[in-house]
Amino acid sequence: MQHTMQITLNGTDTTVSDQCTIAELLLGLQIDHRYCAVEVNRQVVPREQHAETRLVESDEIEVVTLVGGG
Repeated sequence: MQHTMQITLNGTDTTVSDQCTIAELLLGLQIDHRYCAVEVNRQVVPREQHAETRLVESDEIEVVTLVGGG
């Protein structure tokens, strides 16, 4: 049985699997980690730490994607 937890993702209450990492969250959202910035509880998490940073109940996550243009 898979356990879940509640986080806030870009201002919206969201359910994710327990022990979810930032990398897994981005994969599920189909966001390329190379083109985004992630904040957990108002602290920027470096891209190199996405795979090892586990989310916990009630975390507030902000994901900002980069858009190219000219």
